[in-house]
Amino acid sequence: MCAYHEPVEELSAKARDISRALNSLKEEIEAIDWYNQRAETATDAEAKAIVEHNRDEEIEHAVMLLEWLRRNMDGWDEEMRTYLFTENPITEMEEAYDSKESFGETSGDLNIRSTKGQKGG
Repeated sequence: MCAYHEPVEELSAKARDISRALNSLKEEIEAIDWYNQRAETATDAEAKAIVEHNRDEEIEHAVMLLEWLRRNMDGWDEEMRTYLFTENPITEMEEAYDSKESFGETSGDLNIRSTKGQKGG
C-alpha cells in the first residue's frame, strides 16, 4: 500500500508521520460511518449497543488523531480554534473572523478562542 504522491525518499520523517495520521483518520471516519449505519438499522438491542460502542471507540480514535494533527501539522490549530466549540453559524464564521465581526460579542472577538481548555465549549 503506497499512499504517497511524492517520492517517499524526498519526504521527511515528520511528513511521513503526518501522512500516516491523515490516512488513519480517513479510516477511522469511514469506520464511524459504517458502525453508525449498522447501529441505525440493527433490530436486536444488544447488537445495536455493541455496534454503538464500537462506533464510539472509533470516534475516540479519530479525535485522538485530530489532536495529534493539531499539535504536529501547521494550520490545524488555528482552524480548530476558529470553528470548534462554538455555537456560531459555521458557514458565517470564516467571513466574520476575517472581518473581525463578533456575532454579538461585546469584546469584538468572535469568542472562539476563549473556549480553549473548556470541555464542551
